[in-house]
Amino acid sequence: MTASPYAARPWLALLDEAQRAPVDPADSLVHALRDAVAEAPDRTFLAYFDARLTYREADALSDSVAAHLAARGLERGDRVAVLLQNTPHFVLAVLGAWKAGATVVPVNPMYKSAEVAHVLRDGEVTALVCTDRAWETYLRETAAGSPVRIVLTACERDLQSRDDARVLPFERLPRPADADDLVAVARRGGRAPEGRAPRPDDIALISYTSGTSGTPKGATNTHANVMHNAERQATGLGLPDAPVYYALAPLFHITGMVCQFGACLNSAGTLVLTYRFEPGVVLDAFAEHRPHYTVGPSTAYMALAAHPDVTREHFTSFVHMSSGGAPVPPALVERFRERFGPYIRVGYGLTECTAPCASVPPGLEAPVDPVSGTLSVGLPGADTLVRILDDRGAEVPFGEPGEIVVRGPQVVPGYWRRPDATAETFPDGELRTGDIGFMDERGWLYVVDRKKDMINASGFKVWPREVEDVLYTHPAVREAAVVGVPDGYRGETVKAFISLRPGAEAAPDELAGYCKERLAAYKYPRQVEILPDLPKTASGKILRRELRSRTAHE
Repeated sequence: MTASPYAARPWLALLDEAQRAPVDPADSLVHALRDAVAEAPDRTFLAYFDARLTYREADALSDSVAAHLAARGLERGDRVAVLLQNTPHFVLAVLGAWKAGATVVPVNPMYKSAEVAHVLRDGEVTALVCTDRAWETYLRETAAGSPVRIVLTACERDLQSRDDARVLPFERLPRPADADDLVAVARRGGRAPEGRAPRPDDIALISYTSGTSGTPKGATNTHANVMHNAERQATGLGLPDAPVYYALAPLFHITGMVCQFGACLNSAGTLVLTYRFEPGVVLDAFAEHRPHYTVGPSTAYMALAAHPDVTREHFTSFVHMSSGGAPVPPALVERFRERFGPYIRVGYGLTECTAPCASVPPGLEAPVDPVSGTLSVGLPGADTLVRILDDRGAEVPFGEPGEIVVRGPQVVPGYWRRPDATAETFPDGELRTGDIGFMDERGWLYVVDRKKDMINASGFKVWPREVEDVLYTHPAVREAAVVGVPDGYRGETVKAFISLRPGAEAAPDELAGYCKERLAAYKYPRQVEILPDLPKTASGKILRRELRSRTAHE
């Protein structure tokens, strides 16, 4: 039998001593918090506009949240859904849930009612933490048909007084009578329940992802998964002591959760939060807090570069800037470096491998494949094995394309209560990513296509059938097919092809608006084309590949 060329891990020769060294992370981020409190209790942990919370304060506040959840009947292993943007409330809710022994279910705040309802039901969620506005507008009704029986609400204008109208333009609402206020609970005082400290094999997160099938599934990220990548981020980036992280990626996304929140806490650093992405607000935060690290999609860097007030000075504090979640054009990396100085280091990962499994280390630059012009997404970690397989599951030689598969301590054990999907995606514990790529002889990994039809819009994954199902509820729609098409800003955008029912009328803008009302903002089709008929196979199956080809040749 021929030895596997990938088993030799050729990328190890390119990693430095710190990146190759074994890691011995804490059992969980709760344990990391205790270590940080012991090391630097009065260091700022969370900076939110003009507010500062020290490690000692955040520990006490999250203790009180844990005590409240336990007093309300939350048991070890119960699920707590957190539907918030980048605010201190998110961090306090997550830490409080973990201290109470619960599993956190991060939920994208852009989700509409039906999307949230699926997560609450499938995850059998016991407690929900959300904004007061979301509770009043749609989540009260959504939660009524779910297992949720504990609700905490928050106003994002709390815990600060700057009230920046660019991102916080709304007014405070009266406290809802049927929910407890998160900040009031946190300030009440209380001790986290005894005996519920997370164990490495406990599920830290159920992170919902469409993966390679149309129904969103919950990837079960354990505390060990989270801590491995958080530790690798903390030890491998060459950041100074007490580093300052700016949360460019949303914390509800696995990248923000692990590479910003997790790595920062594990480094006893400072995490800068500004609610949501707004280029001017972000640039002001860079100037005020002088961060050392951030990670975000290429679209965020494009928006920052296009801001009229941006200067080279905004970026001089950064030691490391990363991008992940969506393809990064080589030209963007070079233009950004030329104008502002930092070299954006790309990375590759999935929810199922708890964010990164490959990245561009400090001191190196990603090569560009001379044939395809594709920028490498980096090198696997020292304890990660990445292989490229053909359709039969056999390894292909270096330089040949195939499916990317990943084995390592960051790979999740499976999907929440989906044994069939787990067996299919994680045979023998190895993650079949569904992405097509290749590796060169030095170990640089390149992602060139997706095996299935998943659309990646600004780092958010969109499954076509979910959009099609909404379109099919429109009375004028006869046939619908959704594909991803290239977009200079978002990487990919959603395009819908429609045929109408006989005698029916509907304009493209109307159909796009119909979807926008029913789907998260990144999912609705930015382009709609109406055709007399959609191309089909002999058996009547709509041919998405022909529609993609049609767009490519326009």
